[in-house]
Amino acid sequence: MIDDKLSDVEEAVRKAAAAEIVPRYRQLAAHEIVEKTGPHDLVTIADRQAEEHLTASLTRLLPGSVVVGEEAVHEDPSVYEALRGDAPVWIVDPVDGTRQFVRGEAGFCTLVALAHRGQVLASWTYAPVLDEMAVAVRGGGARLNGEDLRAGVPGSCATLRVATSHPDFTTPDQKAALLGLNVPGVEARPCGSAGLEYLAVARGDLDAVAFSWELAWDHAAGLLLVEEAGGAHATAAGEPFRLTGGNALPFTAARDAATVARLTALLGGAAA
Repeated sequence: MIDDKLSDVEEAVRKAAAAEIVPRYRQLAAHEIVEKTGPHDLVTIADRQAEEHLTASLTRLLPGSVVVGEEAVHEDPSVYEALRGDAPVWIVDPVDGTRQFVRGEAGFCTLVALAHRGQVLASWTYAPVLDEMAVAVRGGGARLNGEDLRAGVPGSCATLRVATSHPDFTTPDQKAALLGLNVPGVEARPCGSAGLEYLAVARGDLDAVAFSWELAWDHAAGLLLVEEAGGAHATAAGEPFRLTGGNALPFTAARDAATVARLTALLGGAAA
């Protein structure tokens, strides 16, 4: 469906960032930043314009496809239902790490994934300030700036480094589950951009992530990236993460299946 268009999609992602995001980096005016649901949930003019840009270019590349974008779903939640339909779906997070972007930090990225009938087929993770483009294709591996990505495995005696849901975005029950990671041998910290945390797992710089929310635009691209780099993922019930939702949370993705099993047990899920 997409093999002959991989480079075209990459170019479309780069163009959207160059046109709508990079010129606004460290240049945002106060009126260009809006709180959606609260002070920790921000949207900027760059998010909105980049999503519009990508919606036009991606659907043009694949006629008959639709887009599930973070900002479109915020305006009309029914858009999310396209993930359960038969049409190919582009899943778009125009600026993943909006808080970092607003603060003028480099740790943000644009996430695009192509899914069909609940399965992610390909993904693109682009950090324009860091000049990093990671591409994954189901069954075709993962690459960062053209070089193969391999997650590897944590050392047998190493402390597991885990990025977790930020406390601002967790319910009391989820906080309690995540406290299961507060044990010797695990070093947990709040996550930044979810997309860049997944990339860190795929390149072996981070051992795992553990998240308590399941919005597709935050996870679709990164989960495929980790899988194709040799990693694994599972929900708190020990099942594969479902793109369409209804997952037992929290879920984890890690450099290898053994780490996923260990963390799932600590999070209160199926015994490893």
